Amino acid sequence: MTDDIVLLLRRAGFGPTAAEVGAARRLGYASTLSGLVAPAGPDVGATSAPTPDLGPDPFTLLPRATDAQRAQGDRRRTEQTISLARWWLERMTVADHQAVEKLLFFWHGHWATSVAKVRSPQLMLGQLRAFREARDFADLAHRMVLDRALVYWLDGQHNKKAAPNENLARELFELFMLGVGHYTERDIKEAGRALAGWRVILDRETPVSDPQHRDTGRKTILGTAANFDANSLVDLLLQQPTCRRFIASRLWFRYASATKPIPERTREAMAAAFPAPMSMLRVLFGDEAFQQTRGTMVQQPVEWLVGAMRHLGLRPAAMPDQVFTQIYWAMEALGQRPFAPPSVGGWPAGAAWLTSAAAQVRLTIAGMLVDLVRPGPLTAEAVAHLLCIDGWTDRTYAVLRDARNDRLKLTLGLVSPEYLVT
Repeated sequence: MTDDIVLLLRRAGFGPTAAEVGAARRLGYASTLSGLVAPAGPDVGATSAPTPDLGPDPFTLLPRATDAQRAQGDRRRTEQTISLARWWLERMTVADHQAVEKLLFFWHGHWATSVAKVRSPQLMLGQLRAFREARDFADLAHRMVLDRALVYWLDGQHNKKAAPNENLARELFELFMLGVGHYTERDIKEAGRALAGWRVILDRETPVSDPQHRDTGRKTILGTAANFDANSLVDLLLQQPTCRRFIASRLWFRYASATKPIPERTREAMAAAFPAPMSMLRVLFGDEAFQQTRGTMVQQPVEWLVGAMRHLGLRPAAMPDQVFTQIYWAMEALGQRPFAPPSVGGWPAGAAWLTSAAAQVRLTIAGMLVDLVRPGPLTAEAVAHLLCIDGWTDRTYAVLRDARNDRLKLTLGLVSPEYLVT
């Protein structure tokens, strides 16, 4: 059975190494938790993965492009997107402040925005930077309601006083801040009015306010009447008790269990720490209910990939370009690619990742990773130690014992139930 320290490290970060597990055991649970949610000093590991200079979006240089130029611009955008994903996976892998990077990945799934529609990797990088720079959830919500990528993704640039578009307002209530059932259709329509009049321009750092399309009139939202705009709307939602409880529930869903509901006592304790997400996570990981969730979480593909690279000592930046590109597109087949959630609802969870088709893709990716390290003599016990697994079931042990070579043994370890489920 996974011990408490390993459970904490696996859920709070991306695949702890054997050295990290050993150090955490010496520190103890409480000190390890404190170090995760309040890391001291600069992240030395992350400094070895500096933010890439993507250059300008090619379409800022092509205001009247020919078909050939547009095709070339699209190819350049794809190259920039792959470069951006490679850098973020690199940072997830080498970061010392693992809980910080894991939280950013959580926000990416929470404020789910896809480059498939946004198209511009520069806008996606800007959103990720906002995740990183936000002080707390309140600050983040204010940044997101006027985030260029999110506004474009949810058709905010089409929201005009004379022709309202309520997509952004609806998701702000339903998926981002309050949850289903805590608002009316009238609230959505009035909030849509408050968000009208913003346009996204590629070479501008922020959305541009268009006065002729703004709605400065009085609106009534959640029983409060005022001349709401984007920022005052967010302030109103932050004041709702349901907001802090909703965020607590979403953190539980991604960090504790996608199948076991959050206990009311745990949710209220987490809500009391709102809007500081790390403080909310401290409460979650320190709660006895968290220890009862072992074996209920299936790693998301990105979590699995980053953990595998950490355990094998691999860095995306050091991989041959062709190998990384193959892994990148294989992650699409696996169902999760950075910067490309399938919908505004984000990625699925739990058994959705355990299909037979996904198992075959995961086996292929695991084999590609193992080929980069050329493992030496390995026993089943040595594989367990490397992957920070306490032990194998009899069935998995028999499969590993009978594996014809060390490459296959390590590959099978990476796709085993013991590795995939925490």
